Amino acid sequence: MHPILRQVNGRHRTSLSYYTYILDRCWTIKSLNFVKITHAQLIKVGFNTHTFLGNRSLDIYCQCGTVDDALKVFDDIVHKNCISWNICLKGLFRHGCLERARMLFDQMTLRDVVTWNSMISGYLSYGLIGYALVLYLKMQNAGVRPNQYTFSILVSLASCAHQGKQIHGSIIRNAFNLSNVVLGNSLISMYGKLGHVDYAYGVFLTMVKVDAISWNSLIWSCHQSGYGELALDQFYLMRTTQHVPDQFTMSTVISICCIMRDLDKGKQIFAFCCKVGFLSNSIVLSAAIDLLSKCNRLEDAVQLFNELNNLELAVCNSMISSYAGHGFGEKAIKLFVLMLKENLRPTEFTFSSILSSVSGILPADQGSQIHSFVVKMGVESDAIVSCSLVQMYSKVGLIDYAMKVFVNMTEKDLVSWNTIIIGLTHNGYVFKALDIFKELVIEGPHPDHITLLGVLLACNYGNLVDEGMEIFSCMEQEYGIIPECEHYLCIIDLLSGVGKLKEAMNIIAEVPFEPSFMLWRAVLRCSDICADLKLVESVAERMMEIKPKSSLPYLVLARAYEIRGRWESVIRIREAMKRHCMNDMIECSWLGIKNHVYTFKADQLLHHGGEDIYIILKLLFWQLEVGYI
Repeated sequence: MHPILRQVNGRHRTSLSYYTYILDRCWTIKSLNFVKITHAQLIKVGFNTHTFLGNRSLDIYCQCGTVDDALKVFDDIVHKNCISWNICLKGLFRHGCLERARMLFDQMTLRDVVTWNSMISGYLSYGLIGYALVLYLKMQNAGVRPNQYTFSILVSLASCAHQGKQIHGSIIRNAFNLSNVVLGNSLISMYGKLGHVDYAYGVFLTMVKVDAISWNSLIWSCHQSGYGELALDQFYLMRTTQHVPDQFTMSTVISICCIMRDLDKGKQIFAFCCKVGFLSNSIVLSAAIDLLSKCNRLEDAVQLFNELNNLELAVCNSMISSYAGHGFGEKAIKLFVLMLKENLRPTEFTFSSILSSVSGILPADQGSQIHSFVVKMGVESDAIVSCSLVQMYSKVGLIDYAMKVFVNMTEKDLVSWNTIIIGLTHNGYVFKALDIFKELVIEGPHPDHITLLGVLLACNYGNLVDEGMEIFSCMEQEYGIIPECEHYLCIIDLLSGVGKLKEAMNIIAEVPFEPSFMLWRAVLRCSDICADLKLVESVAERMMEIKPKSSLPYLVLARAYEIRGRWESVIRIREAMKRHCMNDMIECSWLGIKNHVYTFKADQLLHHGGEDIYIILKLLFWQLEVGYI
């Protein structure tokens, strides 16, 4: 006999109160084995058909059992009431049985507001927003009056201002005033998400009562709408009321300072956190580390991290992202390994930070090891992690692995499509990149400006002039995307690369903004084969006006004069370049040997032990000269 059954040995084992007590204990401990023992006893004494006990058993099975177990309990209930149907409906959604849930809903003869709410929230939980909105309309046609929970669900469905205002109007028409704090807070967050901070303010001012969450929602809404200073003003105003800022308030305002790159205000707010006792809160500490890192105070972020007594996952994630963002990939990996030693389970954000931020310097074998760990942890299906894997494999040249990850993704968002298109392009697979783009147009989400930039890059790298011009000319009409500077740069570089200077100049003349240095630089790509010296001189002069200290226009002019045998002009240009230009190299290269990455920058080996490496190189050169090698 189960220990809990012995505890109630004195009770009558055929009474309803006894089994009610036992089922309550099942609910508390959520032990599937104990639930099955109790259910077996209910069947033995014939109480499995009882409506109340059946509903209680059904609810427990839906929480911690299987779908089949729950449906058996549901079928045994002789007189099913609306609660029975609703519990079963929620259980089917919980276990991902959408089709069964829909069939059960169609069989229901009596549907109350809870039934409709369960269906709407169930569809919403699986991203079926359209189905959820249709159900709401059917609910109204059926004469079922929505309650406050219905509207709190609908508020999260709004995808545009028009929908949001319609839902708000429906709330008013159904005689719900804003005395309900939860409903008011939901409306504030909705308008903030949609970028209508004025409407969010209107809701806040008309609420009968507000709480700390109301202030948090208003601060967040101002931030989401792009009004960072206004959000901070609301925080200062909140402190003058009786509502005390909580950890979410503080993390939000610190994040706002981080986005604004306002270190002074961020320090003041963090000092306030220390004063009121939020220093040990992981959410606040993570935001503070992000602030210091984004404001180029990584050493302070490291010091704050090192002062922690215990490692926490959120703080480690922020520190890994900070290390990687400043180019300290090896330190990010070391912290990741330390997390594992401390038995901190990595999240999708942890893997994404490691893979996305340090993939440029991460050796391929280490990247594969992290991929294996991702599979082991069961987060490979996460869209962000999969996209980071595609990016990592693309950057190290393993494009076949990147394609394999992309093909196996269960849900492909636009970021993943863009990542594989750009990855294929940078690895030279331009025709495959164009094929992927065609698949995206047919079956994927709507392309954005990054998608078309990747496609134009593919056309540029493959010298596909006709395909590039066709896509560029229909960007606005077919895809609704106005070309930006990067798109013009791709197409001008493409035309210049094949010697079509006249066409490139015609496009520059149509640019709706002042042409940048990079645009003129793209034109000069074909200066060696350009017969019009005056055009080359004109473009070089424009580049000198934009960047007087750049050596590029001088070098191009010197090359153009050299080709034509104008040696005096070559000397004059080179002398002018010495007077006006700065000779600084910013390019660098990485060389990975075993577990170390060596960085070469401006002809100087920056990694520790560089002098020894140069000595070995000199020895090798000497051996080549004397014939030992």
